[in-house]
Amino acid sequence: MWKKITGFLKTKKRAVVIGIDGVPCSLLHQFIQDGTMPNTAQIVRQGTLSPMETSLPEISSVAWTSFMTGCNPGRHGIYGFMDLKPNSYKMYFPSFNDIKAPTLWDEMGKLGKRSIVINLPGTYPAREINGVLSAGFVAIDLKKATYPESAYQYLNSIGYKIDVNTDKARESLDALLEDINLTFQKRAQALLHFFENEQWDLFIGVITETDRLHHFLWEAIEDPQHKYHGAFREFYRRMDKFIGQIYERCNHPQDAFMLVSDHGFTRIKHEVYLNNWLKEQGYLKFEKEPPASLDDLSEQTYAFVLDPSRVYINLKGRFPKGRVNPGHEYDALRNKLMEELSRWEVIKKVYKKEEIYRGKYLDRAPDLVLLSQDGYDLKGSIKKPTLMGNDVFTGMHTQTNAVCFINRKGLSLNNVNIIDVAPTVMQLMDHPITSMGGRDLVDAA
Repeated sequence: MWKKITGFLKTKKRAVVIGIDGVPCSLLHQFIQDGTMPNTAQIVRQGTLSPMETSLPEISSVAWTSFMTGCNPGRHGIYGFMDLKPNSYKMYFPSFNDIKAPTLWDEMGKLGKRSIVINLPGTYPAREINGVLSAGFVAIDLKKATYPESAYQYLNSIGYKIDVNTDKARESLDALLEDINLTFQKRAQALLHFFENEQWDLFIGVITETDRLHHFLWEAIEDPQHKYHGAFREFYRRMDKFIGQIYERCNHPQDAFMLVSDHGFTRIKHEVYLNNWLKEQGYLKFEKEPPASLDDLSEQTYAFVLDPSRVYINLKGRFPKGRVNPGHEYDALRNKLMEELSRWEVIKKVYKKEEIYRGKYLDRAPDLVLLSQDGYDLKGSIKKPTLMGNDVFTGMHTQTNAVCFINRKGLSLNNVNIIDVAPTVMQLMDHPITSMGGRDLVDAA
């Protein structure tokens, strides 16, 4: 059944990247060792598996954009699922058209290479590529999410689901699990179809059902007596079967194969509502309570937070009701906030934007980015009445412990970051590129 990939011939090289959204490297190790994922175990023995750090904030929209471009938000321009329109407090949802850096398949297209990209978050609406693209979360219209028309027709014909209906979690976890499994069934069917029936040089397919499972049922895997413990493992067995099916179809000895996740996961202790902390400390005021939106900010506001952990100074010249002057006043306030937040036990580290971002879009960045202690899920809600609380989620993202697997043995993978994946893929396909911000992991090793 298995075709061991032993060398990379000086002929046409292809690359396969399977995204497993939100899968922690530690959990993958656990399921490899306890027999839950035998196919993945056999694949991993043929290469190198390493934990990986991801973007800040550690959310899919930023992480997968960093994956697809090989650079940080200062260059690709995406800082969150929602962002602020220039010179306003109005929110908008960044789309594929807002990404400022070329993607991995853009670079491949320049070389005449054909790509299949299925269910990658942040790629809606689909645009023309040399190959097939069907966008992942958040995509609201399958037709607008898919290029070309023939790919849409196929997906529509099989009842393809772009994403899990997570509203079902409020109905029942049984209903949610049923939808997770149905969505994955259609996902796997579509990925195998395009893998086998299209010509391609680069194949990227992302499974997002893992992330949905983790958010709502993380506590189930930590407790063997939990009602859904078996269902959690069973989903991973099904995914393992699919990974095996893809891998055995990599029948060219020169094919590169990678498994990548966009962040890690851990159990939530509490959600933390950062804007309430700012209000308690006197940094944030609204013209009315409860506020309807950030437009209700008072001119007495010094700072506010956007999901999940982005602190913005209410700067004159940047915001309509800006209070803080650029220069010394801005620097002093930012340093004070940094010091006070760093003393809070739920905060692991506070970063200034220039410490973690580089590029021409640095001016769009939040002024501070917070990294929480594991278990404390930072939120930017302006309507929660408390400092901490809990909602339907039992699992949260982590910035460390993501997955990076390459089917090359003996690599010394240290300090791997998600921006390293794209240049590594280019190198594995014999097309090294130096314009990306990440490094080639194979050559560097």
